[in-house]
Amino acid sequence: MKVCIIVTHLLGTGHLARALTLARAYQSAGHDTVVVTGGMAASQLTSDGIKMVQLPPLRSDGVNFARLLDGDGAEAEPALFDARIKMLTATVQSYQPDVLITELFPFGRRILGAEFTALLDAAKALPHPPLICASVRDILAPPSKPAKAALADDLVAQFYDAVLVHSDAEVAPLSLSWPVSDALEAKLRYTGYVAPPPAAAHPDGLGAGEIIVSAGGGDVGQHVFDAALAAARLDPDQRQWRLLLGGQDAAKRSGDLMRDAPANVIIEPARPEFRQMLYHAAASVSLCGYNTALDILQSGAAAVFIPFDAGSEVEQGLRADALAQLDGIGVLRNSNLSAETLLGAVTAVLDAPRRAPRIDGFDGAVETVRITLAMRGEQR
Repeated sequence: MKVCIIVTHLLGTGHLARALTLARAYQSAGHDTVVVTGGMAASQLTSDGIKMVQLPPLRSDGVNFARLLDGDGAEAEPALFDARIKMLTATVQSYQPDVLITELFPFGRRILGAEFTALLDAAKALPHPPLICASVRDILAPPSKPAKAALADDLVAQFYDAVLVHSDAEVAPLSLSWPVSDALEAKLRYTGYVAPPPAAAHPDGLGAGEIIVSAGGGDVGQHVFDAALAAARLDPDQRQWRLLLGGQDAAKRSGDLMRDAPANVIIEPARPEFRQMLYHAAASVSLCGYNTALDILQSGAAAVFIPFDAGSEVEQGLRADALAQLDGIGVLRNSNLSAETLLGAVTAVLDAPRRAPRIDGFDGAVETVRITLAMRGEQR
């Protein structure tokens, strides 16, 4: 079976990370897989062995998703969007997949609706049209207007065979964050959470006893790093704080910040060993994106979540509040973030009972392969 996954991450890198995890599951099951990515390069993510097609990249202007920037940081021109459409349609026409998966669309990425619609039209026009699925995380950004939900319903009805929800229906049904109509409900397929296999402990114990601070793979976490740097200065125990910076200019920013950092702080670009380091860390401080939340659950690490909430975003807050019911997990809102409150939150989770790492419920990628393979078989 040939599988094509389409993903464009505009701010953080969680969408791309999830798409790569799905691709690995398909490849491990013996299926030829290609990932078409339309976001910026993400060097901290490993795509070894996965066939990748890179569209002319786009990113959002901070949290303004209505204004897209090109790879040089300039406002994207119409020619760039035209080039992306040509590459997308050419890819699906030449590859002729048996399964086509669009990550997030039509429940998000509406600003890219023209290219997704062109892609879907091209797929439907193939001699042997593929099974077409949408892939969505546990919690979506709720639609700001009923018309947005209606548009998604219309597109699902017109193009899609299924909506793959990477969640546990009993824990986080899609209706928790999105109005689910009867027609949409009939196309939902819950896969469980999509996570890579649990990481092994780091062979050198990297991160042992540290407070590890991360803020996704984009450029939205500077305020978290600023608060962590100030909290480390106040830390009466002088614990080691390690700040892992994401974004295109992480190396330069790390170097600039390290010049004035106290002795108990390490600042460096995000590391591919991050998941292994969590097993040894005293605590994690982070946003509460889908992949980071699963990393925390799999490692059992104590954690303070500072959910991203700029631009009226509520997704991470809903997720963080649900996870805060567990031992050793705290939530600190951005409106209350300071050096003092962060230090207090870290102290509280360190004093809480330790959780055991969770090993069940993270095989959503394997389940996605099973579901689509079965549906493709029924389609023929």
